[in-house]
Amino acid sequence: MSDILIVDDERDIRELISDILQDEGYTTRLAGNSDDAMAEINGEPPALIILDIWLKDSRMDGIDILKTVRRDNPDVPVVIISGHGNIEIAVAAIKQGAYDFIEKPFNIDQLLVVIRRAMETSRLRRENQSLRRRDDTRAEMIGSSASFRTLVSNLDKVTKSNGRVMLTGPAGSGKEVAARYIHANSNRAGGPFVTVNCAGVAAERMEEVLFGRETPERGIEAGLLEEAHGGIIYFDEVADMPIGTQSKILRVLVDQQFQRVGGNDKVRVDLRVISSTNRDLEEAIAAGTFREELYHRLNVVPIMVPPLEDRREDIPELARHFIAEMNTTQGLPLREISDDAVALMQTMVWPGNVRQLKNLIERVLILGDGNGPIEARELPGTDEAAGDENRVVLSGALATLALREAREAFEREYLLTQINRFGGNISRTANFVGMERSALHRKLKSLGVVTSAKSGARVAHMDEEPETAD
Repeated sequence: MSDILIVDDERDIRELISDILQDEGYTTRLAGNSDDAMAEINGEPPALIILDIWLKDSRMDGIDILKTVRRDNPDVPVVIISGHGNIEIAVAAIKQGAYDFIEKPFNIDQLLVVIRRAMETSRLRRENQSLRRRDDTRAEMIGSSASFRTLVSNLDKVTKSNGRVMLTGPAGSGKEVAARYIHANSNRAGGPFVTVNCAGVAAERMEEVLFGRETPERGIEAGLLEEAHGGIIYFDEVADMPIGTQSKILRVLVDQQFQRVGGNDKVRVDLRVISSTNRDLEEAIAAGTFREELYHRLNVVPIMVPPLEDRREDIPELARHFIAEMNTTQGLPLREISDDAVALMQTMVWPGNVRQLKNLIERVLILGDGNGPIEARELPGTDEAAGDENRVVLSGALATLALREAREAFEREYLLTQINRFGGNISRTANFVGMERSALHRKLKSLGVVTSAKSGARVAHMDEEPETAD
């Protein structure tokens, strides 16, 4: 972009600057007052603005125009010029966000140097933002289980709308990945994706972080809401947002505008809001820690992100994805996974969900010896029996039971685990455990094990009234 808007109330000055810039290969537009300037800016923002502070017969002076540009078009650099310049005006202009200040009569070479630097800075800033956005969209949805397919189907339904989405699910289940998937496949994919870590910002700083601030010393400092203009703002663990901030965010959702802390101007923003929580917000409302009206504003489209235990079929695919990713980003070994290791991972308890699985894979790759397949013995919890592969270590509770009761308890837990490992698929479970399907059904009935739909998949669990074994 090389389109420069020149705003000066002296016709000779603006035409002189225009002629010089055109000789240098720039295209120019001219405005002699604030109304013409704002019409040009609002019609099509230029690549750079050369702006006189003193504008005769205008509703706004240069500082007013600068404030408006910084509010509505923060990526457009502004170079201030003035024949009445002094240090106070220069400082005021820089604090309000001007790239530089040049006093009339100015040196043409100096002006050209400032313009080149300003446009290069603007170009680098845009490239940096573009790279960050491209990196944001790298988050991939990995899986093929029934519950995962249900999740992706629900996400696909909301990508093209501007509806507010509330993602629920336990910590580490991949709620932010789901939010980034919505962004990457939406009509806002070219805009920013800005995350607000509601649990990680001190309550007394939350409003400055979100809304930005204006001070005489530092001028305008944009907040996260302004950074997200034109894109998506993601409130991660929204239940941790301070109660005082909640009412102000509610007003932003209604008006799409706000005031910076310490400022008087209204800042307009175009945002789509996605939020997430691992807590029961209705309980938080009852406890008085979350505003009910904000809940209803955010919870327009609720989508549940299932825990890893509901998508155990995806564990091998996720593990291989993390191995490939860490090989690319960290240079860790590109290892295969043995069948025994896969089986063990699919039966492990995952309170930390996908995040825990990723951490486990990283740990194994860092501490592992060699580039061969990852073996079950390398996984946590296998050390105690490592000396004798033929031994099974009993839990304390199981060891106190009579043989019949212990056998039933083991069979029940074993089959529950295997069925859930195979996503509720009885045929695959029967094949793995070495039983006829009809025999497995009879065994499950005798143990009080049933399957039902959950998160789009079949999940095994205990029946309320199990039959006693013969």
